[in-house]
Amino acid sequence: MAGTAGTPGTPRVLRAMNDRAALDLLLEHGPLSRTRIGNLTGLSKPTASQLLARLEAAGLVRVTGTSEGRPGPSAQLYAVDPGAAYAAGLDVAPGRIRAAVADITGRTVGKYELPTPGRRPAQPVVRQVTDALDGAVRAAGLARGEVHRLVIGTPGAFDPNTGRLRYASHLPGWHSPALLDELAAALPMPVEYENDVNLVALAEQRLGAARGHGDFVLLWNEEGLGAALVLGGRLHRGWTGGAGEVGFLPVPGTPLVRQVTKANSGGYQELAGAQELPKLARELGVPDVPSGPYTEAAEELLARAADHAAGPHRELLRAYATRLATGLAALVSVLDPELVVLSGSALTAGGEVLRALIQAELEELAAARPRLVLGDIREHPVLRGALEAALATTRDEVFDTSRRPHRPE
Repeated sequence: MAGTAGTPGTPRVLRAMNDRAALDLLLEHGPLSRTRIGNLTGLSKPTASQLLARLEAAGLVRVTGTSEGRPGPSAQLYAVDPGAAYAAGLDVAPGRIRAAVADITGRTVGKYELPTPGRRPAQPVVRQVTDALDGAVRAAGLARGEVHRLVIGTPGAFDPNTGRLRYASHLPGWHSPALLDELAAALPMPVEYENDVNLVALAEQRLGAARGHGDFVLLWNEEGLGAALVLGGRLHRGWTGGAGEVGFLPVPGTPLVRQVTKANSGGYQELAGAQELPKLARELGVPDVPSGPYTEAAEELLARAADHAAGPHRELLRAYATRLATGLAALVSVLDPELVVLSGSALTAGGEVLRALIQAELEELAAARPRLVLGDIREHPVLRGALEAALATTRDEVFDTSRRPHRPE
């Protein structure tokens, strides 16, 4: 068995483990000298030199300059080569698709937004996806075939048992049983599909408020109310992909909604969804309630209320906090998470004032008492999560030097 690439403990496997450790350190710290890489990995200078030569020959690292200006002699600095691979993400919502391409370091190099108005899409979904992706690829100065992997985030989830999109009847054109096969045929790279709120949780776990936390719930409120569940460090998706579809949750304070998938709504959505904020504000006598799209109206109302210390604005925040905590109490009673991350503009616009009110209400409604925090990823969090998901798999594949042809050193 000696020399088998997959045998644990063989020199080739150990080299690949060291290579990956060095690449991860370069991603985390930026350009490093050979000596610094050796110190961080525990490798000797000769071994670190061999490692860097191997990674440079493989096109994974490059020399980016020298350590001039520091004490001692200058040394070459090495960094991950951004062009070693590219990954892409799509954020699909009714009315538009956002697309972005990132290089292997995580830097976004191209963006594009494709409007998809109307209940009956003017173009088939496959054309929409390829047009959105191509727009971001062109903005990055690349060709479609240079993208290593694509992750597409949508409302609802594709049922792993049937391949059909569920829990998102408001997304026109995406419910054909042949859609995934058609997309696979049209795109040259591997494609993964993930629920949009799950991708926000992934972004917060990797880059934001949930870093270092293995058990947390992310509550999302924007066009719809949903949650992502991370248990033992992993997303919990459920048997049909529907874990976290809490908008359908029956809750006190609103009539039972029946045939919820046809209604595309449920008790918690009817109680605490963003569409309820303008109504609640009028009932409480809040002046100058904005009109227009309800998500924008909710965001403006919350931001304005957070700036007022008393009066109907404060009553609006208190009443809304109670509604939000009502559904959260059910979630935390079942899951007992360490942390709850509040995300989406119909939550984060209320800032620390709304967060503290929800925390206080939740402590009265549930025995479990997780800490509530506001999400850190505010700019296109679904798209950022899609890129992070695509990059994670891309790095696992591209950075695995045990898969490359071996040349004796």
